[in-house]
Amino acid sequence: MAKLKSGFRGERAIILPTPIVEELRMDELGKLLYITDIGFYPNAEFHYRKRSKAEALQYVFIYCIEGSGWIESAHQRQKVVPNQFVILPKGEAHAYGSELNKVWTIYWIHFDGESAGLLAEGIQKPTSINPENDSRIQERLLLFEEIYATLKNGYSKNNLHYSSTCLFHFLGSLKYLGAYRESASTNQIQADLTEKAIHFMRENTHRKLAIKEVADYVGWSVSHFSSSFHKKTGFSPVNYYSQLKIQQACHYLDFTDFKINQIALTLGMADPLYFSRIFTKTMGISPSKYRDKKKG
Repeated sequence: MAKLKSGFRGERAIILPTPIVEELRMDELGKLLYITDIGFYPNAEFHYRKRSKAEALQYVFIYCIEGSGWIESAHQRQKVVPNQFVILPKGEAHAYGSELNKVWTIYWIHFDGESAGLLAEGIQKPTSINPENDSRIQERLLLFEEIYATLKNGYSKNNLHYSSTCLFHFLGSLKYLGAYRESASTNQIQADLTEKAIHFMRENTHRKLAIKEVADYVGWSVSHFSSSFHKKTGFSPVNYYSQLKIQQACHYLDFTDFKINQIALTLGMADPLYFSRIFTKTMGISPSKYRDKKKG
């Protein structure tokens, strides 16, 4: 059976140079928390990594958004499914990989620092962050993209410090999940079922989502949900969900330098040609022309 560390279609990764990491270890802010590696692996078939205790030099954060995989640490093997994250401890032998029959898509970060252990504590087992009214999943994924984009712009001191402070926020949003959710929902009036459905769709633009999942989420049959949704919004649930994906695609085209196929994969579309057709149909212009168009 093939075993791959990397090389997946549409993957993104940044490995910080060793001299930069050494500088961070000596830096007043950087030494508290810093990134050594960061990336996104879509449809990572045959993905497999194994490290001995001596090789496990950083904490390893894995966030699965689609498919499934597994982790092995302290002689215990655990499954990782969509909307689950885990942090493998520094200094402990471990292994992880994608399931053969349900290939995973993951965001991942290797990190270390004086505060790293505190933030990783208690997250050694897969933890679920399923979409709910106040889940804020998309906000967290955008924060990941901000960290990635900052490091991709170079290793200036400002960029390194900003990525570290963003990582504090990112990991804090997972460790203190309840507080992160409550901070967005305090004093809010409970949304009606259509608004709840739209929120659920928006929180799942990073993957394929069946309309039955949305209908189940709000507690309606598919036919009743589709009829009510169209009556309130003027669009079918399928069309509305597609528009939300394209809205997210516009954000990536405007504010990142991701390639078209990378954007498609980030939105759960394995075929970039299909993505381009849907984008053009919705926006009246191709993704590449949209990116070149002057805005603002």
